[in-house]
Amino acid sequence: MRIEPVFLFDLDGTLVDSVYQHVLAWKEALDAEGIELSVWRIHRKIGMSGGLFTNQLLRETGLEISAERVERLRRAHAVAYQRQAAGIRPLPGAVELLSWLSATGVPWAIATSGRMETAALNLEALGVDPGRVPVVTRDQVKYAKPDPDLFLAAAERLAAPIETAVVVGDSIWDMLAAKRCRALGVGLLSGGYGLDELQQSGAFRVYEDPADLLLRIDEVGGRR
Repeated sequence: MRIEPVFLFDLDGTLVDSVYQHVLAWKEALDAEGIELSVWRIHRKIGMSGGLFTNQLLRETGLEISAERVERLRRAHAVAYQRQAAGIRPLPGAVELLSWLSATGVPWAIATSGRMETAALNLEALGVDPGRVPVVTRDQVKYAKPDPDLFLAAAERLAAPIETAVVVGDSIWDMLAAKRCRALGVGLLSGGYGLDELQQSGAFRVYEDPADLLLRIDEVGGRR
């Protein structure tokens, strides 16, 4: 009996071209708190959990980051990100890939480390209705990436064993989370991480963007 795959997608940098908007929004929030951190260092943290983000800040700046300060940063980031909503676009092939999966009858869901206050902007740009498509956000799980909770919850929403899931993401945090829950990790270069980084973090295959993945979907269990 052939086991059909399900697809679990990260959102920022995977389906939506929004990584650098997040980076700049975090930069604005950090600057407002008097925390100096280079833009490239912020980029390396996009997609990880808030707790890990805070620990990284502590290591790199030597500052004690209180829970109150973390909450101020999160809110300031959300406000700064929302101002950039007009510039958020789907990545090449993202809409077509999701439409193809739906038309072919392949179940799919979205699992993002972002909270709904920012994820909603991306879903709107993508044309995805969270009332009709399973969407798991940071608000709904105890731990975010690199913990596997988001992907486990998304697979549960699809009533599918996690071992049948193809996790598609753009960051090392996505690949590490996929590996930890025994899903098949597929990396995309559209979020700024390199081929070697994604492969070393557990990616089975790496593609340029959603359009490239759709073109080669048979390589990861899809059937054209």
